[in-house]
Amino acid sequence: MNKKEISEIKKQFTPERCTITRICGCYVDYEKKIKTELKEAFLSLPEEEAFKYFAIFKKTLSGSIGKNLLNMDFPLEQEREGGTQEFLLRLRDSQLRDEGLLSEFYTHIIESYDFPENYYIILIHAAYDVPGRAKDGAELFDASDEVYEYLLCSICPVHLSQPGLHYNAETNTIETIIQDWVVDMPAKGFLFPVFNDRCTDIHSILYYTKNPEQLQEGFIDSMFGCTYPLTAKNQKETFNTIISSTLGDDCDYETVKNIHDTLNGLMEEAKDSPDPLILSRPDVKRLMEASGVPDEKLTHFEDTFDVEDEPDTPLVVSNIISARSFSIRTPDVSISVSPERTDLIETRVIDGRKCLVIAIEDGVEVNGVPVQVQGETAE
Repeated sequence: MNKKEISEIKKQFTPERCTITRICGCYVDYEKKIKTELKEAFLSLPEEEAFKYFAIFKKTLSGSIGKNLLNMDFPLEQEREGGTQEFLLRLRDSQLRDEGLLSEFYTHIIESYDFPENYYIILIHAAYDVPGRAKDGAELFDASDEVYEYLLCSICPVHLSQPGLHYNAETNTIETIIQDWVVDMPAKGFLFPVFNDRCTDIHSILYYTKNPEQLQEGFIDSMFGCTYPLTAKNQKETFNTIISSTLGDDCDYETVKNIHDTLNGLMEEAKDSPDPLILSRPDVKRLMEASGVPDEKLTHFEDTFDVEDEPDTPLVVSNIISARSFSIRTPDVSISVSPERTDLIETRVIDGRKCLVIAIEDGVEVNGVPVQVQGETAE
């Protein structure tokens, strides 16, 4: 799914557009015991409570694609009878009215989800009558030929509120706050099936993780059986390793700067695209060639670009470079510059010492204090 498709589903989480038919859930304590369950028609919830759930559902579909939101395909074996995809399909088709399937679903999560505290599993069923689209993008509600029926699951930590004092308006006194258990925004979640090309795609899921460095690979493997991507941090480390290993002793400032300048140019060109910009194995090789990497160094590339034994695993560009800053670090110095102005920094050898030289065009401040530099005239 891309940004536009995700946004279209998030827009349904309002009272006016709500397509949710049923909500179920269970509260699990730190001993992995179910304390209570919820089974309701969503529209029967009080309005204020429904708004709280809308916020949770929107959060489950928030974040960066390829970082917090991961598109994952089911292996063929999981689509056969008894597979994880086949189970989720039966659960969706039951419209959450089969208590046996719900109980099996909760048990599966509780057994595989690694979380030492209390949490709340929320599962909704929705049926979105997908409107047609005119050439100008306007929605044609009388031209629908697709009903997107889906499940959205949110797993929310539950924590004890902070102790303290508060003002009681009824008694006009300051009193101790009674601590209570509060449901947080989700830490994990998923959407099934996905909404690809504005159509139902039962062969994939969209997985949400609040912390992109804590995917919970065991949970993904047990619940879905899908091949999970590298974390954002590991993608960056992999890309950096590819550069340094390929260039070897020729890994100098200018070449690395050229690579990052090229990547930032690609990001600028793709900024209006709903799809994340990714680099495949051939893309990385072309990137290095365009950045001036010598031909003899590229001979090492095929052996270097091996990501978790999956050579074709794509790298999301927004995970491997920052569009906001270009950083240079030594053990004692850290420099950050706008990616558009990397030309202000160059390397030189001055009096036998290796130096970073920064061209100064405007005023200079030191800890917020304007200072004069040699050659600059005071006003």
